[in-house]
Amino acid sequence: MTTKQIDYCIELARTLNFSRAAENLFVSQPTFSYQIRLLEEEIGFSIFERSGKGASLTPAGAQFVSFLYGMREELKRAIEQGQNFSAKYKDSITVSLMVRQAIYFLPEAMRLFQQTAPAVQIVPRFQYEGGMDSFLKGEADILFSLREHTRQLSNVTVHDLFDSHIYLIAQRDDPLAEKNLITENDLYGRTLMVGGGSPTALKAVQHRLISTGRIDYFNSADHDTTLTNVAAGHGVCLAPGFLNDHSGQFAWIPFDCEERFSCVLCTHKTDTRQSLSDFIAILKKLYHDAVAFPL
Repeated sequence: MTTKQIDYCIELARTLNFSRAAENLFVSQPTFSYQIRLLEEEIGFSIFERSGKGASLTPAGAQFVSFLYGMREELKRAIEQGQNFSAKYKDSITVSLMVRQAIYFLPEAMRLFQQTAPAVQIVPRFQYEGGMDSFLKGEADILFSLREHTRQLSNVTVHDLFDSHIYLIAQRDDPLAEKNLITENDLYGRTLMVGGGSPTALKAVQHRLISTGRIDYFNSADHDTTLTNVAAGHGVCLAPGFLNDHSGQFAWIPFDCEERFSCVLCTHKTDTRQSLSDFIAILKKLYHDAVAFPL
């Protein structure tokens, strides 16, 4: 399968007309049709049903084309990254994290690192799920994680970064937003959003609150869904401080509990590059110096 055949297939799936698809891609219709037929022979099933009115996707073809869209986008990004890398950089460090705000000081660390290592590219890679597996496969050089998720790992070096507290998230006009510290009693009679892949420490706090029988709760699929429900006035939620994007959309108020999240960076023991050590040192110093920064 060639990139040309992928483009032909995607365009035909869009237009469902051989003549129009060939014209849009500036090739003759016989050449276009021949390439589609070669692709179908290679994969062993029909992607399109031909008729006098044009073409239509077979059930197998519809599924196949949906994968081609993703493949083409990944290939496009890979080419763009390769072009960027070859033009300016001699090495790269890929950082895997679930959301941008997880490592709040990442942009500042990248800026500082660029001053001393301009030939090394820092590549953020956002993976809400599957980040650990991707890191273990060698697809990332640094992984942001919670220490509780690293205990069974081998051939991995774990670097302490910071401890994150638990915060209550509420609308800015919620009466709770006026408080400096939220206690269990403050949540009595309120609806608490729970679930959504909460870390162990957060689940423990949620369970403790719900077990009082004085707090309603609502299961939420993930953090973004939870925030949408909070914005809609459906309730409030508890979250780790490292998820705070500091946009000011919500009030983040410290919650009175002992639970903490130990946030760490993981690297491969076999990766002994000085540039990697230097970048991690910059990140650790930024967090160490941010004494008054809410985490």
